[in-house]
Amino acid sequence: MSTGFFDGITQVTFEGADSTNPMAFRHYNPDEVVMGKRMEDHLRFAVAWWHSFAWEGGDPFGGQTFERPWYPQDSMENARTKADVAFEMFQILGVPFYCWHDADIRPETGNFADNLATLNEITDYMADKQAATGVKCLWGTANMFSHRRWMAGAATNPDPDVFAFAAATVKSCIDATQKLGGENYVLWGGREGYETLLNTDLKQELDHLGRFLNMVVDYKHKIGFKGTILVEPKPQEPSKHQYDYDAATCIGFLRKYGLEGEVKLNLEQGHAILAGHSFEHEVAVAAAEGMFGSIDMNRNDYQSGWDTDQFPNNVPEVALAYYHILRAGGFETGGTNFDARLRRQSLDPGDLIAAHVGAMDICARGLKAAAAMLEDRGLEDALSERYAGWREPQAQAMLDSDLEEISRRVLDANTNPEPRSGKQEVLENYLNRFV
Repeated sequence: MSTGFFDGITQVTFEGADSTNPMAFRHYNPDEVVMGKRMEDHLRFAVAWWHSFAWEGGDPFGGQTFERPWYPQDSMENARTKADVAFEMFQILGVPFYCWHDADIRPETGNFADNLATLNEITDYMADKQAATGVKCLWGTANMFSHRRWMAGAATNPDPDVFAFAAATVKSCIDATQKLGGENYVLWGGREGYETLLNTDLKQELDHLGRFLNMVVDYKHKIGFKGTILVEPKPQEPSKHQYDYDAATCIGFLRKYGLEGEVKLNLEQGHAILAGHSFEHEVAVAAAEGMFGSIDMNRNDYQSGWDTDQFPNNVPEVALAYYHILRAGGFETGGTNFDARLRRQSLDPGDLIAAHVGAMDICARGLKAAAAMLEDRGLEDALSERYAGWREPQAQAMLDSDLEEISRRVLDANTNPEPRSGKQEVLENYLNRFV
């Protein structure tokens, strides 16, 4: 049923690479088979509730620019209108999933009991929408960074009452995610960090965060939630320093608190850039440790030092990310969530559709390029050649040896190695053949 918000916009279809229709897919064909699997099943697209429907168009220097029929977002009537428009857009785009924060699907009441009541009410409404449309919940999460109560953190807050409020909030959101059949639950520690060490007990805060995550895992098993628990790295903003800095930091944290077998990572391109990494680096690190879970596919403006959350438009970057995802076996419970927002001057409902259409096409092109590179094996063969020496029995034996024995070997054989080319430019040219 049409809400009227997207009047004149019909369901987006695949028209092929020669199409000039901005409201049609040129590369994303959900039924196209890539490496033995439908493209839709590879990519598992999801729309983010917060940036698509809850964000009002502000930036650090200016307030609301968008005018939507569900603003102000302070009543259940407007929350239901927002849900109606959201599910209409999911169907226009043909996406299989969506993701949500609690504060973006329900009004903020200021107290836990009322927040719980409105969360239960709106997720009942969303469950009916899911049943009617077939669209599913990829993951849910709790917003524990926007309200002033979270200014010093949630699980890491020096006030035990805030810790308790956070625990109750996360419990309610896990319950709601389970009710909606969510395939994952995400924790992003937006303010789990510090502004200054002058007033911060690092060890106590990290221990509390580790205990909090163990409580989440224990509760997941207690209620029989089958989804994956994910944490999302980000180095800074809004906190000066956040404890979930990047993939490697999160992996070390999870191992320290015995969570490496229970929790995986939800990785965002924009957050990787803020941490000084490439997105494929973060994916490769998580995959190497068996902790890759899901992605938020957006980008940052490389001229800005803050998280701009723009829709992806760089095929080579996207291709390299999907290359490592496919190389690791692809998504299991995770998917490709567009944690991206319109520019504050993009006011029209059609802009929201066009942004997702373009992003889905970019991801489809990247996926196909990644699959072609894997099937061609050019990068795999180059890796095999570069590390070939380690397949020799003598090299393998060295790993089980000690420094004295290795030193004798170097002296006896008069070992004097010469460096060999890494062939970076050759491999960069190889990548460009596919994109």
